[in-house]
Amino acid sequence: MTAYDVARLLPDVPVLRDLCRSMAVLEAVLSPDWESRYHSFDANWDPAEEMASMRNGSGDEYSIVFLAGGAYIRGFDHEAVMSPYGNDGPWPGLLESVPDTFHHCVEEPAFCDEDGMPVVTVCLWREDADDRWRVGEIEYPEAERDPDGSAHLFALLIDPSPEAFQRFAEDYYEVPVNLDAVRHIYALRPLTQAVVTLLNADLTLEDLAEDLAACRYPSATEWDASRPAGSSA
Repeated sequence: MTAYDVARLLPDVPVLRDLCRSMAVLEAVLSPDWESRYHSFDANWDPAEEMASMRNGSGDEYSIVFLAGGAYIRGFDHEAVMSPYGNDGPWPGLLESVPDTFHHCVEEPAFCDEDGMPVVTVCLWREDADDRWRVGEIEYPEAERDPDGSAHLFALLIDPSPEAFQRFAEDYYEVPVNLDAVRHIYALRPLTQAVVTLLNADLTLEDLAEDLAACRYPSATEWDASRPAGSSA
């Protein structure tokens, strides 16, 4: 698998954004310690941008920047043969075609090393006018099953099912993960204490206030407060 395969399988930008928000909320419930989480979401990454991120603690990561013009994805698999550290910089073709809309993302210091080199093995983007995700013109190394790390990095994005997340979380956190609770959050339904308890009996809805705000994810309390007086729906 390469970025070309991922580009065919990724959902549209709004759906991807909601998926990233859901995964971040689920991990906030399962792991109150931010440092131990795989997935995060920051709605205040920049005044005009939001960012979803993944880091596995072993050097692999991705960042997805959502902005008015679309979305930009960069991923880094530290063991990929397309690593910039084994090829005197980013792989040829990887970044050259990135449109001006996302050029600042390529040079974003958080996505570069201390010498200013982009830390990237895979890159995709989609502008508002695009009908699909785009990838640069890349000649991939032969006889490599996952040369840019796409299959490894984006598994939960190209299989956006609650069941896939449940399998991941049970393996990573080594605890049972309630599938109904995952489905509730994947559907973006307001988070309730009952759902939180299904996933983490030691956590309260109030404990999650900052994480929910960061993900712009509603809690049942906020949702009730926003309804007109006397409303039953």
